[in-house]
Amino acid sequence: MATRKIVGIETEYGIVVRGADDSNPIAASSTLINAYIAATTPPRAGRTAPVGWDFEDESPGNDARGDASSLGSLAPEVETHLVNTVLTNGARYYVDHAHPELSTPECGDALDVVRYDRAAELILRRSMAAASSSLPPGQEIVVYKNNSDGKGNSYGCHENYLMDRLVPFGRVVTHITPHFVTRQIFGGAGKVGSEVPGIGRDEVPFQITQRADFFEEEVGLETTLKRPIVNTRDEPHADAQKYRRLHVIVGDANMAQLATFLKVGTTSIVLAMIEDDWLEREIRFAAPVQALRHVSYDLGLRRPLPLADGTTTTALEVQWHLLERARAYAAARGLDVVGEEVGKQVLVRWEEVLTDLEADPMRLADRLDWPAKLSLIERYRERDGLDWDHPRLAALDLQYHDLRVERSLASRLGLEQLVDDASATAAIEEPPEDTRAYFRGTCLRRWRDSVVAANWDSMVFDVGQDPLRRIPMMEPSRGTRAHVGRLLERCETPAELVEQLGSSDR
Repeated sequence: MATRKIVGIETEYGIVVRGADDSNPIAASSTLINAYIAATTPPRAGRTAPVGWDFEDESPGNDARGDASSLGSLAPEVETHLVNTVLTNGARYYVDHAHPELSTPECGDALDVVRYDRAAELILRRSMAAASSSLPPGQEIVVYKNNSDGKGNSYGCHENYLMDRLVPFGRVVTHITPHFVTRQIFGGAGKVGSEVPGIGRDEVPFQITQRADFFEEEVGLETTLKRPIVNTRDEPHADAQKYRRLHVIVGDANMAQLATFLKVGTTSIVLAMIEDDWLEREIRFAAPVQALRHVSYDLGLRRPLPLADGTTTTALEVQWHLLERARAYAAARGLDVVGEEVGKQVLVRWEEVLTDLEADPMRLADRLDWPAKLSLIERYRERDGLDWDHPRLAALDLQYHDLRVERSLASRLGLEQLVDDASATAAIEEPPEDTRAYFRGTCLRRWRDSVVAANWDSMVFDVGQDPLRRIPMMEPSRGTRAHVGRLLERCETPAELVEQLGSSDR
């Protein structure tokens, strides 16, 4: 039986300082996040710093295939010295390498991921406004929700899915690879040109994704070099005897909510089918990395992709096959593991989008990113007679992802909204109620002065006497409002909570 899919998104945002002669992205990211914290969080009694991230159990070098060093993989560096805090909605907001990054709290379904992804955009907007007061006159920090700086550098939008530890990782790789290679036809954010050396605008004037240019491996541990289609990081942030967290790095950061909904919703269903061994047919591309790029470059969605058995397929055919299997799976097993009602919505929207992509992708210019951006850019090209290599087109591409309300082209296009801004605004402060994020967020809201640190699977409290007390949260589906709501209401102090729950000494 498939594991309930608890999911989340980590987004690294592009950042620049307008009006500065020399912009340091690490310093700018720190300024941005610190300004938000200062503007939204009262000082903690007896403490000089906000609630920090607890790195106690961080192990990004663990490889699902075994010993990472023997495989020649380089473990990602854990940066413990940069700004890194936890928000009352259960999210993590921090500086990662040279970018501000916000990880949504654990969500119970794809629609809640859309809600918290939108809340993250609003948090970044408030951060820009807060930072403006601390900068010299004429300077402004600007944040972009994209994945490429146009100079050969890419940054990620990662997804995380809770899975059953007992499912052989080889089966996961076999069946998730064709989905990852082809789901970009609805999940791509679109990009002018290519950043692969030697490929000019005459060959690739526009492509479906921001990220396809930057992948070099089929399977691997790394995330910033030799990026793989299937990432093998084995860091469950939960009971490692029961769970695996599939860390997905092959997606774009989306402005279109339907793109995020389908990206997460279809992947959740495909992973559930893999766990239940529902996918009998093995679709093995002859060259998966090459296929990933060819799908991204094929705006007509008709290019044959060679398979290992000597036949060919197209991205649309792969997605229709997966949808067909998903319908049969839903009829036989139900979709409770991805949220029954949301799962049904995913199937309906999946079919609708594939139908429109097959007929004419431009029908989706009001719902998906890459058709929306391509339609916008084509209008500018026709109006002003611009060639594809004109710098104004690259500027328009960037401006599509600008998070400033007055500058964002995506905001002006009237893309379909699945969650309204009132719901997303509430999610800036409130955690999801159906995952352990509820416990984390509620404790932070009520007893912030007593929380020393937190991470995904534990919280550390100072209850006024030694030692510090750690509360483990190894079950992502526990700590919900239904599970601990009455307990949290009953306890007046964190000491009472710790006593009620029992805890281990730190």
